[in-house]
Amino acid sequence: MTDAVLRVSFAGPLVTYQDAGRVGQMRFGVPASGPMDRLSHAAANTALGNAPDCTAVEISVGGLSLECISGALSLGVAGGHFKVNRAEEGIGAWSVFALQKGDKLTIRAGSKGSWAYLAFAGTVNAPKWLDHTATHSASGFGGGALLAGSTIRVSDTNIREERHGDIERPSFLPPKDRVRVVRGPQDRFFTDTLIETFFSAQYTLTGSFDRMGVRLSGPKLEVGGALSIPSEPITRGSVQVAGNGIPTVLLADHQTTGGYPKIATVISDDIDNVSQMRANDRLSFVEISPQDAVQEIRKSATDRALYLAKIAEPKGTLGQRLMQENLISGAIANDTTP
Repeated sequence: MTDAVLRVSFAGPLVTYQDAGRVGQMRFGVPASGPMDRLSHAAANTALGNAPDCTAVEISVGGLSLECISGALSLGVAGGHFKVNRAEEGIGAWSVFALQKGDKLTIRAGSKGSWAYLAFAGTVNAPKWLDHTATHSASGFGGGALLAGSTIRVSDTNIREERHGDIERPSFLPPKDRVRVVRGPQDRFFTDTLIETFFSAQYTLTGSFDRMGVRLSGPKLEVGGALSIPSEPITRGSVQVAGNGIPTVLLADHQTTGGYPKIATVISDDIDNVSQMRANDRLSFVEISPQDAVQEIRKSATDRALYLAKIAEPKGTLGQRLMQENLISGAIANDTTP
């Protein structure tokens, strides 16, 4: 095992260190933060042989370019349909590969998705806050943002050849444009007509989009005397409506309390999909009951566990993979008889 140093030559906005999140601190006013797309973060780590909650770099559509200036290590990447180039060679957006000294790596936005995750075969030496590297974007607490000229230091690195290759993408995810929600908890402040509008209309994601939330464009939802309600705890996926009638879906770095009414809450199975959408993408909300939401989440938890267990299995070294293949489909006898 050795150490590796990667130098950042370019980093777009909101490129940060993220582990699985600072869970259990909301009662102290501390958001969980963590990855915007939790399954992709876990997949990049798991396929590489790491624990699913290990520190990775979350990459926004702004992209990331870096160079390995010492050492060597394997990396895993997963997330949106990003373009990944290593030493001028295009590789899969969901893959595990090696980076050697002198190699350059570029990850930039492709056709779809807002976030990609870069995991490391080793221990990332990033600052911690409350025992986590998860970065809260507004305060900078945690591992922090990556900037041009900064370095990523990874200790106890490995080349995990037996894991190199494409990562199977999950096949069980719900459609991205139909987002399931549970009504409330403040739906009483909206008329029946507005609630019907909310569930029948199509909304568009605006450019007001960051790790805290995304503002939607669509029919306005006039709030009836609810702007003076006491602040209360809120959660990722809350669809809150401000005084201007514009709904906002709260995401990973959402505030811990708020006084705006929440017309609905996106179920946890679908919030990763919303996070991966881009400005001008469209969605509609589909109401399900709390009981159905619990059943969907239980099923999804099983599907995700099975999926992560599957991609955690090593593929084998190149030599081992060649031995498993039937490279000779037949033989011709050296028969010269006329």
